[in-house]
Amino acid sequence: MADAACEDRPLTFEDLVRWFEAGCKPPSEHLVGAEHEKFVFRRADLGPVPYDGPAGIKALLEGLMRFGWKGVYEGENVIALERGKANVSLEPGGQFELSGAPLATMHEICEETGAHLQEIKVVADELGLGFLGLGFTPVWRREDVPVMPKGRYKIMRQYMPKVGGMGLDMMFRTCTVQANLDYSSEADMVAKFRTSLALQPIATALFANSPFTEGKPNGFLSGRANVWTDTDPDRTGMLHFVFQPGFGFETYARYALGVPMYFVKRDRYIDVAGRAFGDFMKGELAELPGETPSLKDWADHTSTIFPEVRLKQYLEMRGADAGPWSRLCALPALWTGIFYDPPSLAAAWDLCKDWTTDEHDQVRADVARLGLRAEVGGRTVQDIAKDMLAISRQGLKNRNRLSGGLVDETGYLSDLDEIAESGITPAERLLEAYHGPWQGDVSKVFEALAY
Repeated sequence: MADAACEDRPLTFEDLVRWFEAGCKPPSEHLVGAEHEKFVFRRADLGPVPYDGPAGIKALLEGLMRFGWKGVYEGENVIALERGKANVSLEPGGQFELSGAPLATMHEICEETGAHLQEIKVVADELGLGFLGLGFTPVWRREDVPVMPKGRYKIMRQYMPKVGGMGLDMMFRTCTVQANLDYSSEADMVAKFRTSLALQPIATALFANSPFTEGKPNGFLSGRANVWTDTDPDRTGMLHFVFQPGFGFETYARYALGVPMYFVKRDRYIDVAGRAFGDFMKGELAELPGETPSLKDWADHTSTIFPEVRLKQYLEMRGADAGPWSRLCALPALWTGIFYDPPSLAAAWDLCKDWTTDEHDQVRADVARLGLRAEVGGRTVQDIAKDMLAISRQGLKNRNRLSGGLVDETGYLSDLDEIAESGITPAERLLEAYHGPWQGDVSKVFEALAY
């Protein structure tokens, strides 16, 4: 991302809008990025893992360097790894995240994910550590979770309790799987944003996988999704303006401009939590008197906004709980089939185009509790999920046809097909085990869902 166009002058609002416009790519260049997080735990006692120590998160990161990963440092602490266009990073409580490279096919994504899981297992086995694929930590209390030594997380940790009741739970006790997809124009972005934002709760239901908190059922199928309903109303939610006439890059830029800042990154993270980016553009931040932002500062700021779908120079699907390897590959396949085949995108919009603002909010809340039994627009989420999967499968088939039969990706939807057909979410399967063979022992989930 170059600042060359405005390096000799302060940023204007038009520069902020153009930054989003710069994400437009022709369909022939559209790729998919997959991200997933997982909890790291000590095998000996199933406890969380601190940063330091002979078997800590730092040792895990350093151990991965044997596979060609390069360290990213904050002071003397390694806080991320890079290899090519992929990176491994730490969430606030030590959740281990792979942000994969932008890739062309689901086969490449699943191969990348599998290689990553194999690499981390090699190092983790040496350290006595394991990894858990779940949307919310099943036994740890918030105060038990160690804090990673990243400057931005210190700022967020201090700010979160001022704006919501569960922001710290979001930071320290949740894990997600995400997919990032491209757009070709403003109109294409709008169509994809509206469709995916409306259907994000359907994905939440299909992937619901976080029914436990502190050793017992929490009353939700996606405890992670529920956390997001009380994190920070300024930067989360269903973004009703996306569905209004005239929505586009400029609308989103105005929204992002109105979201309070967390930090400015220089040689360190400077706490400007609650300040306005517009004041920064005018050189009026007390913490940086007279200094104005770069486009990198704008990019950093957009990364601190957490709606169910997020616009950067691509679109991020943010509605799903983490889970086993097969579902890590299923999420990008689900959205690729819808996004990258125009008839499928149009068909998906037909599923949700008549939903009202109240229905968007209601189904978002309901799926966290009810999963596929929730209803919206006079239909069950289960029935909508079946239609959504059928549309995605057709989109993937059309991609395969255009490739000359080389990239059949429909198999990656098979886990989701079983969930949708049965109407039983992964969380409900876990609850069945908890009330049955586990005999009320939530710790059994560390065996059932370890990578």
